[in-house]
Amino acid sequence: MAMNRRIMNTVLYVLIFGALAWALVPILYMMISSVKTQVNMFSMPPQLIFEPTFAVYIDMFTGKGHFTEFLTNSVVVAILTTGLSLILGVTGGFALARGNFKREKDISFWIISTRMAPIPAVILPLYLIFAKTGLIGTTEGLIFAYTTFNLPFALWMMWTFFKDIPIDLEEAAMIDGCSKFKAFLRVAVPTAAPGIVATGVLCLMFSWNDYAFASIFTGNGTQTVPIAASLLVSQQGIKWGQAMATGTVIIMPMLICGLLVRKYMVRGLSMGAVK
Repeated sequence: MAMNRRIMNTVLYVLIFGALAWALVPILYMMISSVKTQVNMFSMPPQLIFEPTFAVYIDMFTGKGHFTEFLTNSVVVAILTTGLSLILGVTGGFALARGNFKREKDISFWIISTRMAPIPAVILPLYLIFAKTGLIGTTEGLIFAYTTFNLPFALWMMWTFFKDIPIDLEEAAMIDGCSKFKAFLRVAVPTAAPGIVATGVLCLMFSWNDYAFASIFTGNGTQTVPIAASLLVSQQGIKWGQAMATGTVIIMPMLICGLLVRKYMVRGLSMGAVK
């Protein structure tokens, strides 16, 4: 019995290690390659001991390119989209969870079903609307597009989180003199904080990493970092050094953010499990 358990644990650890290697090795290779010269980058066998160079990063942030502009656009769009999605998602999710609607589950399923639509199916109607309203090529249009895609997900997530919170906590606060709105702010929102963080991180990741919406709805001066990465591929070839550095810049903020809020992510996603 003990031998079988050891074998199962060994197999489990091997599978976990294999999955981690599959996910992390390409990322580590990209980060290491970003501080290599072009010659060292493609040397065989790969060099693990070398003199790092940050010339590519220096050129990206101080050169004649527009990378800092791309990066600023990504930060502004991602933060504003996440904030707007959370404000509407938290308030709407709470209203749906506490509104005593007759077909509450059907409404929540309809909300999340709009998020299931593939991006190409959403782009065409949004493009027609944006063309009529003058939002093509603007930061506001990209924020609106991201919010349109993130909001159903945020609403559905927050509905599950608030549904999991006992209503007795809010009723106790109202007995103590709080209004419904104050009970929402002082009791429901702090209790659902892990869920709010989890939802915010997932919305932020989509807004930061998206290429499809950004390639259609942005123009000169409003393009984001994923667009900057695509511009490195041309008929003359691929600028491998800048591509590796740009990929590192894209992935590092989300990686750091995920590590900082990992406890909230686990708690949030587990507390929002639908029973």
